[in-house]
Amino acid sequence: MKRRTFLSALGVTPLIGIPELAGASEPQVSQQTRNMYIWPAFHTRPTVSSRKAVVASGHYAATAAGIRILAKGGNAVDAGIAAGFALAVLKPHKDGIGGEAPTLIYTPKERKTYAISGVGFSPRALTVEWLKKQNIKSIPGFGYLGAIVPAQIGAYCTALSRFGTLPLDVVLEPAIELCYDGYPVYEALRQFLSTTEESLFTKTLPENGNIFLKNGKAPSIGELIKQPDLGATYEKLAEAYRIGSSREDGIQRAIDRFYKGDIAKAVIDYVRSFPVEDGTGNNASLLTMEDFANYETYVEEALGMDYHNYRVYKCNAWTQGPVMLQTLKVLEGYDLRKMGHNSAQYIHTLIEVMKHTYNDRNRYYGDPRFCKVPFDRLLSEEYAAGLRSKITPYYANNTKLWEDDLFNSGGKLHNDEAGDTTHLDCVDAEGFIMSSSPSGGWIRSNPRVPGVGLQLSTRGQMFYMKAGHPNSLEPGKRPRSTLTPSLVFKDGKPWMAFGTPGGDNQDQWGIQTFLNIAEFDMSIHDALDATSVYSTHFRNSFQPHGADKGYLFHEPLPAPVVNELIDRGHVMIPLEPYYNGECCAVRLNHETGMIEGGASAKEERQSYAMGW
Repeated sequence: MKRRTFLSALGVTPLIGIPELAGASEPQVSQQTRNMYIWPAFHTRPTVSSRKAVVASGHYAATAAGIRILAKGGNAVDAGIAAGFALAVLKPHKDGIGGEAPTLIYTPKERKTYAISGVGFSPRALTVEWLKKQNIKSIPGFGYLGAIVPAQIGAYCTALSRFGTLPLDVVLEPAIELCYDGYPVYEALRQFLSTTEESLFTKTLPENGNIFLKNGKAPSIGELIKQPDLGATYEKLAEAYRIGSSREDGIQRAIDRFYKGDIAKAVIDYVRSFPVEDGTGNNASLLTMEDFANYETYVEEALGMDYHNYRVYKCNAWTQGPVMLQTLKVLEGYDLRKMGHNSAQYIHTLIEVMKHTYNDRNRYYGDPRFCKVPFDRLLSEEYAAGLRSKITPYYANNTKLWEDDLFNSGGKLHNDEAGDTTHLDCVDAEGFIMSSSPSGGWIRSNPRVPGVGLQLSTRGQMFYMKAGHPNSLEPGKRPRSTLTPSLVFKDGKPWMAFGTPGGDNQDQWGIQTFLNIAEFDMSIHDALDATSVYSTHFRNSFQPHGADKGYLFHEPLPAPVVNELIDRGHVMIPLEPYYNGECCAVRLNHETGMIEGGASAKEERQSYAMGW
C-alpha cells in the first residue's frame, strides 16, 4: 500500500509538535493519537549460515537461481548475476533489463573493491537547449523523453567476464526457465497490476497488458506469469555467447548483440513507430542506434571511507551512494551506542544529519566524467565537524535547505507513483563479495518492446535543468541515480554486503541496518527486522522532485519516543509495521568462519536468503 493511501485509510494526519509548522487546514493532534504507537518485538526469520556461500535477494526464486549456479561450481559473482537476471523476470514493476544495475564487487584475487557503473547514458540529441525550445521545463517520469540507454545487460556481462567463472549461457539458464515456465503471481505484484487495468495496460501500453494482464484484468495470486519475449532475448544472448572463440569473447559478443545488433535495432525501430504521450507534447524517443553502440560499462575502484574500525565502500557520485559515507563521517563524532538504539536522541541525530547530507547530494553529486565532485572536502573531518555544529541536539531544523531553481517542479509532494528497485548480495568461501541494486525499465514507465521483453528506463527524470550543475542534463551523461549497493570491511578484512530498494530512502534504511549491526551488535535478521525511519526533508530524485518539510516517517515506535520527537519539532508520520524496504545483507563471520545472511520480511515479503 502506498504511503499516503495507508495514512488515509487510518484516518491519521501528520503529527506536528509546534503550531507554526501546521497548515491552517490541518487538524490538531489528540492525546489519544499521540499515545497509539507501541509495537512488540518480533523476529521474522533466522539468520542463514553456511560455510560455502550465501545468497540474498528480493525474490526467493532469484535467490534459488543463485544457489543453483553455486551448485554448478560458480562463485559469488556467477551466482549474483544469475539472481540478477532472474530478478528482471520476477519483479517487473521494480526492475527490468531496460534498466540499471550499479554493482560492487570485492575480488580476493586482487584484494580490491570495484564498482561496475551500471547506469546508462542520456541520448546525444537530448539537451537543455532542445528542451527549452520545446517549452519543456523538466523531464517526466513516464514516456520516452527520460529514456536512457539500458545499462543492466552491460553491467552483468562485464562483471561476469571480469570476475565470474561460468559460461554466460549457464548463468542465464534459471532466468530463461522462469520466462518460459512462468512464476506465480504474489500479492504485491497482483496489487500493482490491478492499478493498470482501467487504461494504462489496456489502452496506453497494450503490449505490457498482453504479458501481464489476463483478459484485461490483473491475474489472481498463484496464477503463472510467462514472459517468452524476455526469454527470447536471454536466449539470443546465450546464442551469441556460444559462437565466441573464448569465454571472454563470447560474453563480448553477447554485449555487442544487445547494444549493436538486432536487439538494439528492434528497440529503436519500435519506440520510433509507437508514440507515447508523456504530457509534454513530445511522443517520440530521441535514442538512436549510435547511442546504444556508444554505451560503455565502466569498472572503477569503489569510493571508500573509514568509520571507526570499518571501511565502507560505495559507488561514486553517479549514484547517491556517497551520501552514506558523508552521513557516517558526521555520525562518527557522536556516541550513538550511549544514545541507545531508536531512542528519541538517536533518531533525532540521525535524521538531522541526513537532512544536511542529502541536500549536499542534491548540490554536489553528478557523473564524474562531466564534473569534479569535491569529496576531499565533503568527506573531511573539518567538513563533518562543520555539519555537526549546525545540528541542534534537541530541536529539529525544518528550514528549507534546497535550491528551488535546480528542479523546475511545481513544489508538489513526493511522487508515490515512481518506480522502485530490488537488491541482491552474495558472498562465497573464496572471499568474493557482490552487492547489486538492479532497477529501472519498469513495466508502467514505457511500452514493452514486442519480441524483446524490455521497457526503456526513465532514469533521465533525475537530471537537473540548471546548466553547469554537476547533475545537469548533458548528452551522453549518466543521471545521478538513487541506486546504491554497499560493501564493508571490518578490522581490515572484507566483511559484509547489503542494500535495499526504496529510491531516496535506500541509504537511509541501509545506514540503519549497518548501524544496527556495527553499533548495536544485532544479528543480521534482528537488524533487518528492527523499526526504521526516514526523512523527506530534501528534494526527491524523482519527478516532480517534491519535498515534505520536516516530515519523519516511522514504523511503530514506543509512544514516549514518538512524543519526544514531536516535542522536538519533527512532523511524525506513522507507517504500518514492516513497511520500510526489503533490505538484504550477507557477511563473513571471521570469528566462526561461517557466512551469514538474511533478507528482510518487510514491504513485499518476497525477499529471501539461502545458504549453499
